[in-house]
Amino acid sequence: MRSSFLVIFCLISISSGYAQSGYFEDAYRFSQNKPSGSARIMAIGGTQWSLGGDVSNVAGNPAGLGFFRSSQASVTLGITDWGVETTYLNQNKSYNTSNFALPNLSMVIAKPKGELERGAFKGGAFGIGLQRIANFNTEYGYFSDEIGETSIIDFYIQDSFGIPENQIESFGLTGLAYQTYQINPVAFDNEGNPIPNPDVYDSFVTGFPFQDENVRQEGSANQLSFSYGANFNHKIFVGGSLGIRTLNYSSIKVYNEEFIDGPLINSSLSENLFINGSGLNVNLGLIYKPIDYVNLGFNFQSPTWYTLDEEYSASNLAFYDNYYFEQEDVTLGRQEAFTDVFLNRFSLNTPLKIGGGAAFFLGKNGFISADIDWVDYSAARLNSNSFNPGPDNLEIQNIYTSTIDFRIGAEYKISNFSLRGGYALYGDPIADSEYDRSTQQLSGGFGVRLNNFAIDFALINQKFNTLYSSYQVLDNAGNNIGPVTELKNSLTNGVLTLSLNF
Repeated sequence: MRSSFLVIFCLISISSGYAQSGYFEDAYRFSQNKPSGSARIMAIGGTQWSLGGDVSNVAGNPAGLGFFRSSQASVTLGITDWGVETTYLNQNKSYNTSNFALPNLSMVIAKPKGELERGAFKGGAFGIGLQRIANFNTEYGYFSDEIGETSIIDFYIQDSFGIPENQIESFGLTGLAYQTYQINPVAFDNEGNPIPNPDVYDSFVTGFPFQDENVRQEGSANQLSFSYGANFNHKIFVGGSLGIRTLNYSSIKVYNEEFIDGPLINSSLSENLFINGSGLNVNLGLIYKPIDYVNLGFNFQSPTWYTLDEEYSASNLAFYDNYYFEQEDVTLGRQEAFTDVFLNRFSLNTPLKIGGGAAFFLGKNGFISADIDWVDYSAARLNSNSFNPGPDNLEIQNIYTSTIDFRIGAEYKISNFSLRGGYALYGDPIADSEYDRSTQQLSGGFGVRLNNFAIDFALINQKFNTLYSSYQVLDNAGNNIGPVTELKNSLTNGVLTLSLNF
């Protein structure tokens, strides 16, 4: 089982199972699902629950497909720049990761009824679309020329407490520290008598180190959606969709320490994690027009039921200054240890989402729209026959909370030209936190309609902050005093959509 000592959020009070787990991080990472779609929808802040007639309805509110009176094919091209500014011990470092993608590829086949045909049912439209749901491509870390206040060896010592020496080698990252002599058993009691199979550990390494770390993540989540939306009397629009989601994620982390005085010169800990899999979800929607200039929308998104496979490995490399370790009669130089390659399968049920929205039309000159969502991240659940998911499910319930997400957008038309703008606020998913991790989004764009052809462009910027803890060391009050790095994230997306009606 992987032993994830690197944590996205700085968690102050964590159960003892934390050091041998880390899947609760995946539960949140893979549950995030911010609305996306065409450049038109992205320019107005992602508002789409009450709007119809856009290819974004295929994966958004499928009821909006009932607005289509003609068929449409659409392709969206995008580029993302993910900037991260990190601060550790008052030292700053900058990272930038650029990524090209195909955020949306969709087709809608409209089957409207004629104006003179009787009956409440006025036709509908089928939609199929491939949409990028999440982007994991980023890099961050820190480099410090200030001596740290703790060492990861402190974490190893705390984590090893109570583990018999004949079992320690198989105990994740702490086992690697034992194999590279960074921690060693307390072999004799206070009276000098040998302790059989000791379960308490110490280290001959003294002082605190310089520290640096680099984390590189790659991957994405994509969804293939099959949707249908129906029109009843041009007043009530209902729809549903089936989503087939694929996910691939990789993380490569390297943490280093360098000591001024021996016997340990430096150490390097590497972790490699690869996750891929697929899942299913269901999406139901409704749009109601009480009057011609008002749309009211509702959307229900089921959990995504994932089945995921992971591959994990780690290694620890330590260099000593030819230190003679008398307890084991060995002279230490280059010491290296590896974990096995762990292959696990687990399932993840992400939280459901409930959303509602309203749109107010300014005649044929444009509209103002707004959406609100509710998501409870503490409802995510893990299950596996490869490991015990109990501690992670407990962390999910204790750490995460529900959020209220809000979006507002507007479009103004001048002949065949449209101007757009939007704003979104996504709530902080961490319960009882004094640190604000909410996400703010600003967007804008324009569109041009030329007969049956349309070009839309959007520019979107998201900003959010997080705290990153490389490892935890608990003080007497149970607080983490390990290194904490602040990450200021800024994602800028440029999106271009080309559409053809037929």
